[in-house]
Amino acid sequence: MSAEIESHQVESIGVVAGVVWQYLSEHEPVTLSKLSREIEAPRDLVMQAVGWLGREGKIEFHQGSRSKLISLVTE
Repeated sequence: MSAEIESHQVESIGVVAGVVWQYLSEHEPVTLSKLSREIEAPRDLVMQAVGWLGREGKIEFHQGSRSKLISLVTE
């Protein structure tokens, strides 16, 4: 994979991470499934963006009644 393609992919993940953050700021908490359906981006990019935000400590996971929920970290 060329450096240009890899750079574009990382940039795309960053853009989707911003969209995920914005969505969570308005609709939290949500399941990963709902988040993936609501955001107009490929599911793999949404999951990568969630991983990015998780690694940065921006989101947290909670156990819901039937599945895990994610929300922004409250400060």
